Amino acid sequence: MTESFHRFRALHETGCFVMPNAWDAASAAVLAAQGFPALASSSAAIAWGLGRRDGFGAVSRDEAIGNAALLARAAALPVNGDLEDGFGPAPEDCAATVRAAAAAGLAGLGIEDTTGDPAQPIHPFDAAVRRVAAAAAAARGRILLTGRTDNFLHGRPDLDDTIRRLVAFAEAGADVLYAPGLPDMAAVRAVVRAVAPLPVNILLGPRGGAVPLAELAAAGVRRVSTGGALYRLAMGALRDAGRRMRAGEVPSLAAAPTGAEIEGLLPGA
Repeated sequence: MTESFHRFRALHETGCFVMPNAWDAASAAVLAAQGFPALASSSAAIAWGLGRRDGFGAVSRDEAIGNAALLARAAALPVNGDLEDGFGPAPEDCAATVRAAAAAGLAGLGIEDTTGDPAQPIHPFDAAVRRVAAAAAAARGRILLTGRTDNFLHGRPDLDDTIRRLVAFAEAGADVLYAPGLPDMAAVRAVVRAVAPLPVNILLGPRGGAVPLAELAAAGVRRVSTGGALYRLAMGALRDAGRRMRAGEVPSLAAAPTGAEIEGLLPGA
């Protein structure tokens, strides 16, 4: 077992922590300097940065794991890999992804029940559970496994089925449970109750809007991630600076870190 795995697992045992999603070495180093205890990669940010669409198998297993490993080296923190559907429909595909992630030194990873097929975006229940079970068998004692259902992200707002899947993922051996896009805090609380005492990850908050960390913690949430939100915020700042420049203004750099500050955060500085 690696030190980062031990550290990451311990973070889930009590309280609630924020695990922001970085996308390159500099963003990982900047977030690490803010004192976050762990980071995650973002499948959306990786894909967008490469000029590809998120969620359609456009990023390979090697690319995704390589990106997450880069974040871990830059931040010297445990990193959870956003590894989508495990890069294949079969249980063995998921197991192979788990083994590769552990070999790369990641502390955790997620396996989704998505298919990449817009016509049938979510795996049938039994297939989804078999995939998580295979991933859990490969992960046990080596890397923390998050079992994730994306019902609410793909036009299937069925809380009962979402909870049924998460409970089954827990019984199949997942260490953490995650259902992004839950509609409100009542749904968040229902998920937490259903899988207790296992930890639950929430994406910023329910779809109704971000809520204070203290409220999520009071509801029993153990981990809060940000998905592609920070990347989109960075792109928003870039877009706004470009608009000002196009209008003839020179954007102020007063709030921006200097090049020396960024380089000073990178490994080997």
